[in-house]
Amino acid sequence: MAQPKYLSGDVAAINEFIDKFDVFLFDCDGVLWSGEHVFEGVVETLELLRSRGKKTVFVTNNSTKSRPEYKKKFEGLGIPADEDEIFGSAYSSAIYISRILKLAPPKNKVFVIGEAGIEQELTTENIPFIGGTDPSFRRDVTVEDFNGLADGSLLNPEVGCVLVGLDWHINYLKLSHAYQYLRRGAVFLATNVDSTFPMNNNFFPGAGSISVPLVHMTGQEPVALGKPSQAMMDAIEGKFHLDRARTCMVGDRLNTDIKFGIEGRLGGTLAVLTGVNKKEDWEAADAVAVPSFYVDKLSDLRAAAQ
Repeated sequence: MAQPKYLSGDVAAINEFIDKFDVFLFDCDGVLWSGEHVFEGVVETLELLRSRGKKTVFVTNNSTKSRPEYKKKFEGLGIPADEDEIFGSAYSSAIYISRILKLAPPKNKVFVIGEAGIEQELTTENIPFIGGTDPSFRRDVTVEDFNGLADGSLLNPEVGCVLVGLDWHINYLKLSHAYQYLRRGAVFLATNVDSTFPMNNNFFPGAGSISVPLVHMTGQEPVALGKPSQAMMDAIEGKFHLDRARTCMVGDRLNTDIKFGIEGRLGGTLAVLTGVNKKEDWEAADAVAVPSFYVDKLSDLRAAAQ
């Protein structure tokens, strides 16, 4: 398998790389920032690409924030971005449910395991839901809960889908409700299946760690609507009318970002070494994906301005 071209420090190669593409899809965590820390030179790098007429789109698997909330985060970190440039897994999930799944009454409600970002995007698409941030689900399970879940009296008969994202308050009660809905035939969706996410120069359990117990219990794999799902790529292509051959995916994680670009038949993929995966990961014989190019950090592309 061909190994990626190393761009850092090679001005001619960086300029050639930038000229190959019209659109750059950026992962956020591990590429632009880690937690609340913006990597040095990110703003200037984005400005450079935009000054050359390049379209920038921010594609994140983080489902805890809606697009308006993400725009606020960008602003708070000093990174210029329009809401229209942001494409998150919560938004991708809402689009999938409303425009592809098209749940019909009386089974048109979604049981949500996740945060307000999912709820806000579902509301934007006029999708009814229960669960999520509802305080009544943020408590210990009781004997009455076991009884009501067993006989179905605690379940909402209108639920036809279970959507699982990152949930800061995951508990036994939420998993028990989701399990019972899935046993009764609800569609199983996940905003993404990332095992971890980077924050504060470390890693923490990701949305995939929330859905794994349900996979183990039911034997079902969810339809994942974040990277590397091609349902997400199709939605991005439809919204931005991009030419895949002139589009590059930029990310830190091989099994989501780079795989997303390869399976989406994009013109190229760029790995940055400020997040999850390192050079030895794609050099391994069993590498899940190999990028086309790589840099030590995103700001290395600024050499093109010299």
